[in-house]
Amino acid sequence: MKKMTLVLLALLCSMQIMAQERVEVIRKKLFSCDESGVIVAAHRGDWRNYPENSLAAIDNAIKMGVDIVELDVQRTKDGVLILMHDTSLDRTTTGKGKVKEVTMDSIAKLNLKNGCAIRTIHKVPILEEALVHAKGKIMINLDKADRYFEEVYALLKKTGTTNQLIMKGNKSYEKVKEQYGDYLKEVIYMPIVNLDKENAEEQIESFIKDMHPVAFELLYKTDENPLPRRLKDSLKGRTLIWYNTLWDTMAGAHDDDASLQDFDKGYGYLIDVLGARMIQTDRPQFLLDYLRSRNLHD
Repeated sequence: MKKMTLVLLALLCSMQIMAQERVEVIRKKLFSCDESGVIVAAHRGDWRNYPENSLAAIDNAIKMGVDIVELDVQRTKDGVLILMHDTSLDRTTTGKGKVKEVTMDSIAKLNLKNGCAIRTIHKVPILEEALVHAKGKIMINLDKADRYFEEVYALLKKTGTTNQLIMKGNKSYEKVKEQYGDYLKEVIYMPIVNLDKENAEEQIESFIKDMHPVAFELLYKTDENPLPRRLKDSLKGRTLIWYNTLWDTMAGAHDDDASLQDFDKGYGYLIDVLGARMIQTDRPQFLLDYLRSRNLHD
C-alpha cells in the first residue's frame, strides 16, 4: 500500500511538472516570435460541448491541447469576480437579473445553461476558483477584466498564475501605459488593431516602438483591404499575428463557418496568406485537427 501511494504521488508530481512546462512552452513561443506553428485560443472555452465560461469548458479545452482559453469576467453585488460574458444572468444561467445586482450566495445556487439554453449540472465559477483550476495547464486571456484589473491582479498573485495571463484591448499605447503601468513587466498585453481604420499601420508601429508586444490581434472586414497581406511581411520576425475567426467581419470572411466549408480557404488563408500564428476560434477541435494534419500544432 505504501509503495502504491509513493507511485501515485510520483505520478501526480510528474503531471504537475508537465503541466507547468506546457505553460512555459507557450510563453517561449510568444516571446521568441516562434512562427513554426499556430497557437490556438478557445473562445469562452469549449462551449460547443459544455456551458461557456464553465470549469468543464476549460477542462475540455486543455484536454484537446488548446494553448489559450478566453474567459469573461463580471463582478457581483458583493464584489466577487465571476466568469460570465453577459452583464445579465438571463441567457447563460437559470437565474435572472443584472450580475452587479445579485450577491454571490444567490448566484452559487444557479445552474449554467448550455449553448441550446438547456439547464446543466454546471455552476458559475468564481475567477479565483478558475485560476486555481487552470494553474499551470493553459494560458488565460481575460476579457472585460480591465475594469477590475487591480482586483484581478491580486487574485493572480494569490493563486500564482500571473505568468498565465494575457490581456488585450484597442486603447492607445498612452492609455495602456497609464492603466497598467508596471503590471506590463509581468502581464502579457496584446493590442487589438482594426486594419480598416486610417491610421492602423501607424498605430502598430507606435506599439512596436514603445511596447514591443509579443502579438497583435488584427481585424478587417474584406480582402479588398491590402494591409493584412502587407503586414505578413512587415511584421515577420518582429511580433506574432492573431486573428479571430468567430464571425466573418473579424477576419475578412475567413472565419469558422468558411473554414468548415473549406479549411484551406478559411484557416489556411489566414495562416499562409496573412501570416497568422495565433487563431481564436469557436471550433477548437476542428482547428486543431486541421493544424495537426499540416504539422502546425502538437
